[in-house]
Amino acid sequence: MTPILATVFGKTDRGRTRDHNEDTFLVADLSTGNASLLPEVREHEIGPRGSLFMVADGMGGAVAGELASEMAADLIYRHLATAWATDPDSSASRFAFRMREAVELANARIYSYAREHPEVRGMGTTVTAAGVYGHDLYLTQIGDSRGYLVRKGIAIQLTKDQSLMQRLVDAGELTEEEAEQSERRNIILQALGPDPQVKVDLTHQQLRRGDTLIICSDGLSGLVRREEFAEQVTRQPDLQSLCGALIDLANERGGPDNITVVAAKFDGDGLPEPSEAEGVGYRVFDLPGTEPPPTDETPTPQPVPSPADDPGIEEPSFFSSRMRGLLLLLAAICLIAAALAVWL
Repeated sequence: MTPILATVFGKTDRGRTRDHNEDTFLVADLSTGNASLLPEVREHEIGPRGSLFMVADGMGGAVAGELASEMAADLIYRHLATAWATDPDSSASRFAFRMREAVELANARIYSYAREHPEVRGMGTTVTAAGVYGHDLYLTQIGDSRGYLVRKGIAIQLTKDQSLMQRLVDAGELTEEEAEQSERRNIILQALGPDPQVKVDLTHQQLRRGDTLIICSDGLSGLVRREEFAEQVTRQPDLQSLCGALIDLANERGGPDNITVVAAKFDGDGLPEPSEAEGVGYRVFDLPGTEPPPTDETPTPQPVPSPADDPGIEEPSFFSSRMRGLLLLLAAICLIAAALAVWL
């Protein structure tokens, strides 16, 4: 088989204002079962079982958020390192299925753990997990951590935030620029842990020679523009320097949140050169033999104590189902009012 080479690095930082770090990242060669930043993983050939890159952004307070993100990374990796590694069906679609399955199982385990341990009630985490299988890239997402692909000097967002602001952008109520400036931009509609079930956003992109994948928590994407990701990839060919430069940018702009980034560059004769005719972007992947994923979101996570109730718990970035319903109803009313104004 013609080789596909991956160079990868990851870094996490507490930021300038938080007193602890609730983010977690993971990089793994699923063919060798090595999950680390050792040299043999930082530069490796994509093997017959693929590779995994992941960022999780925990929430629910210092202990709970950190635990939730660590559990998510560990559970997702362990399921792929066992169930996928020994699966007799080694097709690309089976790999995508196992990735989605791993996220669903991680959610169930985190949810059960929180129910059994009241001291971490309400804990949850976002997760963006990228699996590379041959020249195929699959992303599974819950929440608002993001995945970008930089190709030929242009950065394209591959994921779609599961957030209130993204919902209003999709409805035409806000522009992307307005959403980025909103004080409510961190309100997410789904997380791993608070609810017994989640709807995993599974997307797909074909890799090309020279592509750079960046996945990050919102502590980075909320402060660094998409165009700046591409600029830094051009300026910093070394991935360790690239991760450091991106984190420095976020900290220079205040660093109000934990900041985590994983960067992976792909090369080798097993990948074709990029073509102008090929598009890059958000593409839902429908698994064979399953119904297309619903377009609505899952029920919103249950509310957790606010800082007013417990100063040791930071404000969660998701909200109650009642508040979500009221906000969506308000958005619907605005749409109807606008339509009537045009008609009259």
